[in-house]
Amino acid sequence: MGPMAAVRPERTVIGGSLEISRMINGLWQRADGHDKKSDIAVAVEVMDNLTHRGLDTFDMADHYGDAVLALIHTQNRTGYWRAQHYSTWCEHGSIHQMVPSSDWSQDLENAEAAVDLALRRMNQKKIHLLQYVIDHAWDFSDDTYLHNLDHLRILQERGKIGLIGLTNTDAAHLELLLDSGFPIATNQIPTNVIDRRLTRGRMNDLCLKHDVGILAYATLLGGFLSEKWLRKSEPASMDELNWSLRKYLRFIWAAGGWGPFQVVLEALNTVAQRHGVSIAAVATRYVLDIPSVKAVIVGSRLSDDSEHYVERNLEAFQLNLSKEDLLVIQEAQEGLTDIPNDCGDEYRRAPILTAAGDTSHHFEETTAAKPTRGSCSWQTGRVLVWKQVGADRCRKILHPWVHSRANEIVQGYCRAVRAGNVIRISGTTANSPIPTIPAIGGCCARSQTVRVLDIIENALKALGSSLSDVVRTRIMIRDASVCEEVSRAHGWVFQMAGVRPANTLVTAGLVGDHMLVEIEAEAEVECAMAGVYSI
Repeated sequence: MGPMAAVRPERTVIGGSLEISRMINGLWQRADGHDKKSDIAVAVEVMDNLTHRGLDTFDMADHYGDAVLALIHTQNRTGYWRAQHYSTWCEHGSIHQMVPSSDWSQDLENAEAAVDLALRRMNQKKIHLLQYVIDHAWDFSDDTYLHNLDHLRILQERGKIGLIGLTNTDAAHLELLLDSGFPIATNQIPTNVIDRRLTRGRMNDLCLKHDVGILAYATLLGGFLSEKWLRKSEPASMDELNWSLRKYLRFIWAAGGWGPFQVVLEALNTVAQRHGVSIAAVATRYVLDIPSVKAVIVGSRLSDDSEHYVERNLEAFQLNLSKEDLLVIQEAQEGLTDIPNDCGDEYRRAPILTAAGDTSHHFEETTAAKPTRGSCSWQTGRVLVWKQVGADRCRKILHPWVHSRANEIVQGYCRAVRAGNVIRISGTTANSPIPTIPAIGGCCARSQTVRVLDIIENALKALGSSLSDVVRTRIMIRDASVCEEVSRAHGWVFQMAGVRPANTLVTAGLVGDHMLVEIEAEAEVECAMAGVYSI
């Protein structure tokens, strides 16, 4: 084989039209919390070199420090690079900000202005791949993300966006969006030899079925999957680690701890020694060989020592893992514990696996905002009072009160009523806030069930409760043939909530031709903490 410089990364096509490198340069290490200083001139030289080596796809966001500025300089110098513009869409859809400054869930003009700003900064007429960052939406029970994705779809039709992708979206909601008709091309999620949720859950098969490409990040666990940590003691303090290492140390804990992690690292080293490559190359190849993975995203500092890492990263493309290699890795993985929940849930459900170990700092920022109309068209000002002053204050002001929407007032009923600690939720269908979509979830009863329970969860939260307080559900389906898929979706949601409510499931003639399932629910506030007995 020739010199390492001759090694070129594999290439792939996503969305049927966009060709990219199978190794993407992730520029999050340009952000604060990683390098203390940043040299734009060096970054430009490194990006220029990366494109020559075939590593011409970049993952960036404005909160990645000066990443966009470096890219613009590189664009001005070279004419052949491709960029994956990874724009951050927060709760209200602002671009280039971590905290939303305006609510464009009902306003296409603000969404278009945000995309236009990105285009101007990149000096482009179209963003080839724009990924909606679901982990900053936090909560699927808030339908803001549906409005935002609908705006992105319109801007795609106008030619300002090529492909639409997601980040950190679980299988149930990815399927829901696909069944609703949203053109999703990619899902960016963490995947590595420790975090195997992609293959041990539904995500891999779902993506293969719908030709959704996985863009895998955290393939090296922020750097833990390297010789540097082999046979080393567990870090004594989080303060000694950068953001990425803090985050992925929590993943290691969730997967069983430092001991099982070291067993896997030893296995990777055994395979690496056999092939004369680095541990990182073996860990990267392992992920590249997962059928649904289109590309891996590898952190790049764009610094003076980046060439060393480029050489080591490219080793993954001269490596073929044999059955014996995979057996060594699989045997080591038997000591691991599965990472809880589904892909992306580390931002939404305990255990929260972020650098800080929680998301409180994000909520503290957003609750400081002035009261505005809620992202769900049926939320009232009283719901916002609860969100901003806290549940205890809300109970004093609003106990008992009702949660209504306009047409419910006309028809003489409420979505949900709280009397004392008891909440009763009316029959709920997969209502769509998007006029062009008759029902969220389309013709899939399972996806409609997920949407219904999202709406129920939102009503519970507005009344100071949660799905964990649900003690009874009643499910009505149009056709008995969908019984199993509806039941499985119901079971998944309440498994995530940690409860198993009493349930009745019957067939019924539902109102609305597109509605396949309707659910009622009852909850008792804080009953999950008070103790509930079941048989």
